[in-house]
Amino acid sequence: MAKLAAQLGHPRGVPGRVIGRMLNRSNKTAIAAAVDALEIPSGAVVADFGFGGGIGIELLLDRLGDSGQVHGIDRSTTMLAAAAQRFSHEITTGRLALHQAPIERLPLATGSVDAAITLNTLYFIADLAGALNELARVLKPGGRLVIGLGDPDAMARQTVTAHGFGLRSIAQVTDALRDAGLDVDRDRRVGNGEDAFHLLVTRRSPDKAGGGPGDRAP
Repeated sequence: MAKLAAQLGHPRGVPGRVIGRMLNRSNKTAIAAAVDALEIPSGAVVADFGFGGGIGIELLLDRLGDSGQVHGIDRSTTMLAAAAQRFSHEITTGRLALHQAPIERLPLATGSVDAAITLNTLYFIADLAGALNELARVLKPGGRLVIGLGDPDAMARQTVTAHGFGLRSIAQVTDALRDAGLDVDRDRRVGNGEDAFHLLVTRRSPDKAGGGPGDRAP
């Protein structure tokens, strides 16, 4: 379980590629719902932070069509290599840019992203406030961010989450989002029952101050 948890948090090597394919299958419904919730305008600049197996990149590219640009950010070189191979044409044409970086330090300019998703990433971030401030920084004023996370009570019953997962209540995450200048429009549930997946649909406050340690051009 410890090895599986480590791969889920940071996929590496051949096992990491297997994990990536598994995550694509298991998370596709939730990721598709997150992309729908963005309501992406034509020609937008969008991002998938911690894209893992890459299904989010695929769905964002499909949604944009020939307009706009997608940024894929992940700290795993294994996931980046897989995405670079899978989306080589989109990279060549400029529709997709890949970056190796943690969410806490994004290689994107302040206010450069219209809309973004990040799913199943917050469990592996120790500095939640710092990460959310960085996500808010790169969003344009009024830009939308969808954060996806499993129901904490349901996840606490899974054996694997005892190994390095940081589980926070939805109220804790919501409060941290508001502190970062990300207004929570709604908590959209994906699935059935009390254990359904959470999609926190947020929007950057117009008066959110930009800048910070990650403030730099891509």
